[in-house]
Amino acid sequence: MHIVVVGLSHKTAPVEIREKLAVPESRMGEALTRLCSYQGVREGILLSTCNRVEVYAVVDEIESGYGRIQDFLADAHLSLSSEQLTPHMYWHEGDRAISHLFRVASSLDSMIVGESQILGQIKEAFDVALAHKATGIILNKVVKKAISVAKRVRTETKIAEMAVSVSYAAVELAKKIFSNLSEKTVLLVGAGEMAKLAARHFIANGVRHVRVTTRNPQHALELANRFSGTAVAFEEFLEDMASADIVLVSTGAAHYLVSEDDVQRSVKQRMNRPMFLIDISVPRNIDPAVRHVDNAFLFDIDDLKTRVEQNRGERLNEAEKAERMVVDEVGIVRQWLQSLEVTPTIMALRARVDDIKQAELDKTLGRLANLSALERELVEEMASSIVNKLIHNTMVTLKAEVNSSEGAAFVEAARRFFSLGDPAVCNVNESASTSSGTCHSSQADLREVGEVTPRTGSKMPDH
Repeated sequence: MHIVVVGLSHKTAPVEIREKLAVPESRMGEALTRLCSYQGVREGILLSTCNRVEVYAVVDEIESGYGRIQDFLADAHLSLSSEQLTPHMYWHEGDRAISHLFRVASSLDSMIVGESQILGQIKEAFDVALAHKATGIILNKVVKKAISVAKRVRTETKIAEMAVSVSYAAVELAKKIFSNLSEKTVLLVGAGEMAKLAARHFIANGVRHVRVTTRNPQHALELANRFSGTAVAFEEFLEDMASADIVLVSTGAAHYLVSEDDVQRSVKQRMNRPMFLIDISVPRNIDPAVRHVDNAFLFDIDDLKTRVEQNRGERLNEAEKAERMVVDEVGIVRQWLQSLEVTPTIMALRARVDDIKQAELDKTLGRLANLSALERELVEEMASSIVNKLIHNTMVTLKAEVNSSEGAAFVEAARRFFSLGDPAVCNVNESASTSSGTCHSSQADLREVGEVTPRTGSKMPDH
């Protein structure tokens, strides 16, 4: 069995390609059923977002698995052929596939490193795959580990703490001036998209009072209602400014709307309580001389962009720490997968020698009909003892070497020496029929490596 990922993202494909492959939530179940109908696809998860469409799967053969998954993606949109997709696709297997999933979940592969949305999208994709029985022991373990890795990255690094958008940088700076935003009032002057986004960020960070003014009174009223705020007449906003702790100006005016005197007067009315002013207009709408007013803190678009660039650099430093975490966690999963490979070999070896022992016992005891019950029992015990001693070193060596660089070679040697056949994990116990629309899933007895089927709700070891 091989873990693979086949997909495309904002890094490899333009939006006109990505949008054609995007799978709506209403069709996700149907898509998973179709994915699992391809021969050799044992388990599968489909991740479809605005920035990426990816299939994570467990397949019998790597190259044929790649081809069938690419065909699956092409079949999702009849106007795209597999050949048209190829220039935009990427393919990973084994450690690289696991590493890619961990990096995606941790937002290290996102358009904005450190964003949190992708983790929720992976959880949703996993839930849908579970509901449609498209996953099994391997992907259940790997995806759960990806989620825990992402949580570890967010907990142990500052990758998500520093603003990398202009609108959120304004909020971050406001927090430095006002430690608590819950009782603060924001005045929006103008209604550009960046101002709206900043207002949403302010509200998400505790601001309860929003006042809005634009040259169009109806527009101001609509925007105020959207934020559960209050509309202010444009002609009166300078007088109203003293009531605002945070003033965000974003208009198309070609001149200054707020002067040094306006701010000086407002600060005086506020009894010198601090006022934070943000000018994201180009050209600027707040006179730069406002910086000279005591207890007035003015930042323009260039200040915010400088802050964003500083934060982006800091995030990249934190991302390097996260990348090292991913490498460590991939190693842990690799060891688990290697353990998973040795378990069916040990079980098959035990079954093989037990079959041989029993066949020889039946043949021998059939010729010794005059033995007493005690004598028969002693013969059986002797046979079991001989068999156990013969395979003891093999069992010990397999368990000891499974996580070494030569572990796979030891497993292969044992299977050849004892004629144990195909070591495929998913065939140890049972596999589901593709005709039912579910992927082949292994339910092997994995007690020796501490694993149980996740659907039971039983605890899994999380390293």
